[in-house]
Amino acid sequence: MADRPRTEVSQASGEVIRRVAENLGRVVHAPAETLRLCVLCLISEGHLIIEDFPGVGKTMLAKAIARSVDCSFSRVQFTPDLLPSDVTGVNVFNQRSNEFEFRPGPVFANLVLGDEINRAPPKTQAALLECMQENQVTIDGVSYALGRPFMVIATQNPIEYEGTYPLPEAQLDRFTLRVSIGYPAPADEARMLSEQTTAPPLDDLEPITDATGITRVIDEATAIYVEDSIHRYVVDLVGQTRADARLYLGASPRAGIALLRVAKAAALAEGRDYVLPDDVKALAVPVLAHRLILGPEARAGGTPSEALVREAVERAPVPT
Repeated sequence: MADRPRTEVSQASGEVIRRVAENLGRVVHAPAETLRLCVLCLISEGHLIIEDFPGVGKTMLAKAIARSVDCSFSRVQFTPDLLPSDVTGVNVFNQRSNEFEFRPGPVFANLVLGDEINRAPPKTQAALLECMQENQVTIDGVSYALGRPFMVIATQNPIEYEGTYPLPEAQLDRFTLRVSIGYPAPADEARMLSEQTTAPPLDDLEPITDATGITRVIDEATAIYVEDSIHRYVVDLVGQTRADARLYLGASPRAGIALLRVAKAAALAEGRDYVLPDDVKALAVPVLAHRLILGPEARAGGTPSEALVREAVERAPVPT
C-alpha cells in the first residue's frame, strides 16, 4: 500500500463516530461493538435490522440514533392492516386547485423506524424496497427523492411467528447489517431499572452532530482508499459462500458492496485513509450472515449462518 494515493482523513470524523456510539450507550445498555456497528451502518449509508427478544431496547436504540445525529425521524408501527400508501404517501385530490396533491408518508425522513416489520404483509413490506435501494419513492409514475442521510431501521422479534410474515430474501439483502442487543449484564440491568423509573436518559439525550455534519462524515468515508487486493479479497469471501454446498443461496454482489462500504466506515472510525483486510474480516458476520439461505443439511444440523460465514472467512486467502 506504499504507492496508494493519499486521502486527507479528518480525525474529527472518527471522533464523531466514537461520540455518537458513546451517546447511544447512555440510553441502551448493549455491547459497545453493537452500538458501534449501528453507527457504522449509518455512515455507510446502509440500513439496519435489529433482531432480538421483546423488551431489550430495540425501539429505544433507533430513537437514540435519531436524537444523536439531530435528524428528522419517523416511526411506522407495522401491522397486518398497514397499507403501502401508509408508508410511502398518497396523492389526494384538492378540490380548491382541482388537481391531485402528494401527501408524503413517514418514509420521508432521515431515519425511519419500521417497528416489528415482519407483522405487515409482503405487499406493505415491499413499499420499502425502492426507497432502500434507490433513495426515492415513486407514486403514480412520479418519483420523489429522499433526503440525505436516509436510513431504515427495522425491528423484529425472532421468537414470534404466529401472525407474522418473514421478510423475503430480496428485502433482507437490502439491509446492510443485522445486530442483536441481548440481555444486559446484571449490574447494567440494575442501573437501567433506576434510570428508566426516575429520569429516562433518552429524554435528555443531546445531539452530537446534525444532518449536514453526518453527511460530511458519510462523504469522507466514501472517499476512503481501497486497494485492488482488498476488492479481490471481498470477491473471494462472498464467493466462498456461493460455493458452500450447505447453503441454498450465498452472498450476492450487493452483499460485497455493503461489506466494503461498512469496512470504509470502520477505517474512518480508526483514523485511517485505507481499508485493511482485518476491517473486512471483523465485519463479515454482521453484514453477510442474514443474507444467506441455509440448505436442508445445515437446517437439519442446526448450523447457524454465522458459523458458515466464519468458515468462509477462514477459507478465503488474505492479501498481504
